[in-house]
Amino acid sequence: MSVDEPSSPADGDLPQGTQAAKPARRPRKRKASARSLARRAACQALYQQFLTGDHARNLISQFSDFPGLERVDQPLFRDLLMGVETHREALDGLIAERADRPLEQLDPIEHAILLIGLYELRESIEIPYRVVLNEALELAHEFGGEDGHKFVNALLDKASLTLRQVERAR
Repeated sequence: MSVDEPSSPADGDLPQGTQAAKPARRPRKRKASARSLARRAACQALYQQFLTGDHARNLISQFSDFPGLERVDQPLFRDLLMGVETHREALDGLIAERADRPLEQLDPIEHAILLIGLYELRESIEIPYRVVLNEALELAHEFGGEDGHKFVNALLDKASLTLRQVERAR
């Protein structure tokens, strides 16, 4: 028995006429869409950019060699990296206006997730704001710190009040 398996008593240990309880079924994790995979890859590439200072074009080229990237929505991946790089100053300004700490103190993963989320809120109006927030929360749960998802959610929600004012008013 592995550590992850629930232990159940042997049949001989049960009172007569009873059966061992069936182990609880684990919820199946949904298969990530090509767009979700693009956001995940962009988050990882931006994290690498924080560490190396590399430009988006170089990261796009580097990431194109990774196995599994054929399932990624390539145009979205490129758009996110190039868009974040092009609008970085404005996006960091949006973070600075709403964050409870200076940019230098942000966790690099959470910073990358915020950049992606704010870019999509600002520049990809065809994507509903709730989708943007949900995708960012998924990334924060997967890659961020213990309570990072709360910070990401609060900041993006505040930003959506102004960046998607018309959509939020519906």
